[in-house]
Amino acid sequence: MSVPVVFIDITLEEQAQELRSYLNHVGAEISEEMSPKGIEDDLHKIIGVCDACFKDSSDADVEKTLNSIVSILIQLPNDRSESLILAFCEKLTKAATGKLSAITLKVMWLLFQSLDETSPMRYHVYCHVIQAAKHAEQIKSVFHDVDQLKALFAACPPNNEQMQKLLRLLHDVLLTCNQSEQAAKVMMELLGTYTSENASQAREDAQRCIQAALADPNTFLLDPLLALKPVRFLQGQLIHDLLSIFVSEKLPSYLKFYQDHKEFVQSQGLNHEQNVKKMRLLTFMQLAESSSEMNFSKIQQELQLEEGEVESFVIDVLKTKLVRARMDQSSKKVYVSSTMHRTFGRQQWQQLNDLLVSWKSNLLSIQDNMKEVVEAQTTQ
Repeated sequence: MSVPVVFIDITLEEQAQELRSYLNHVGAEISEEMSPKGIEDDLHKIIGVCDACFKDSSDADVEKTLNSIVSILIQLPNDRSESLILAFCEKLTKAATGKLSAITLKVMWLLFQSLDETSPMRYHVYCHVIQAAKHAEQIKSVFHDVDQLKALFAACPPNNEQMQKLLRLLHDVLLTCNQSEQAAKVMMELLGTYTSENASQAREDAQRCIQAALADPNTFLLDPLLALKPVRFLQGQLIHDLLSIFVSEKLPSYLKFYQDHKEFVQSQGLNHEQNVKKMRLLTFMQLAESSSEMNFSKIQQELQLEEGEVESFVIDVLKTKLVRARMDQSSKKVYVSSTMHRTFGRQQWQQLNDLLVSWKSNLLSIQDNMKEVVEAQTTQ
């Protein structure tokens, strides 16, 4: 029996009839007779057994069948299709495993794109899309960045509570899919949705944000977290103290904190050895801010390394590109040319201002010299 064709020029009732017939043929517990209650009841029954086609049908037939359901859903009036769309998405999300994960993702993404931009159902469908993308390991195909996310819902923005729920979901999925940089940006966006009035309600989100940032081996600029209102409400708690150490303290401070609060660090899902590795790198960055030239012995002492570990450590630092430097093994020195600042406060802004003023002055001087050369050549 042929699989129903998507978006063909037949009535909704005829499309539903073909779906009933096909699903009955593949073993679904559904009759081929149309429901006397109308198309919505037909579609409700079809969605309830549509997973029957997952068993023995080819991937192409499964996709065509599901897309046929989409073609009916998007033609129904909004007030008649909402519960059906939710039921369909829930059905597909539960089935989003193995080879079906890619198919269910494609079908729900088609449904999302087919809905009118002003439809509030797009939000609910997108939440299911994100869950399907997690199982298919294809999050990049449906999420690029926060700006693109906002553009998707520009015509019908979710309310604040809905957006917070979506951002939490995205954060978890991005972490699972090893997209830690995007996950951090999403969490920053989530914490930014809280105001001074309700920031105290964001303690859990703020704590998860700190945990993820500390655990991520590629996140080193942690200073912006301290400025977030929900994070400020954690002042006085151990998680805030630990964040402050990673923002501006050196390795010995972390080691003392760990010695005093081993169980707490472990309870946060943080790996001590990874913490030490990150703190060594952050400490080295801080040393590089004030020292353009460092002896191996100083690095060894400050970072509590064995003598033979210094060279490999410096190589690892250079790989991160957080510090630009040259290592001279013969003289056992490291010459620093530039480094990323761990914190960016008033002092760093002043340094940047002074540098820009200096560049501007130099450019004006070059411009004046060029004018003099041009005028001299013109008078010759």
